[in-house]
Amino acid sequence: MIKRILIVDDSPMIRGLLTKTLEKHGYEVCGQAKNGREGVELYAELSPDLVFMDITMPVMDGLEAAKEIKNQYPDSKIIMLSAMGDKEVKDQAMALGIDVFLKKPFDDYKIVSAISKVV
Repeated sequence: MIKRILIVDDSPMIRGLLTKTLEKHGYEVCGQAKNGREGVELYAELSPDLVFMDITMPVMDGLEAAKEIKNQYPDSKIIMLSAMGDKEVKDQAMALGIDVFLKKPFDDYKIVSAISKVV
C-alpha cells in the first residue's frame, strides 16, 4: 500500500501544491527534493513507497534520476510529472519503467487517480 511519498521537483510551488493535495488525501510526504541528484539521494535514505518526479530540473533531470533509482531499486514506483506532453519524452519515461506519466497542470483527481494506477 502506498503511504509515504517523495516529491522531486525544482518548483517550490509545485512541491507545495502536491504536498497539500497528498496530505489532504491521507498520504505522508516523507521528503522533497529540488533536483534529480537530491531525489536519488533522498530515495536511498527514505525508501518511499512512491516518487512524484518532475522531468525538467537542474543538476540531474528526472529521466536520469528515475533511471538511477530504477537501476538500484527495480521495484520502485515513480510517477513522472511534465509540462511537456512530448511523445518522445513519454516513450523514454515508459522505457525506463515509469508507472504513470502525468501532464501538468494537474488537479486533485488526476493525482489520486495516478496513485491508484500504481498500486
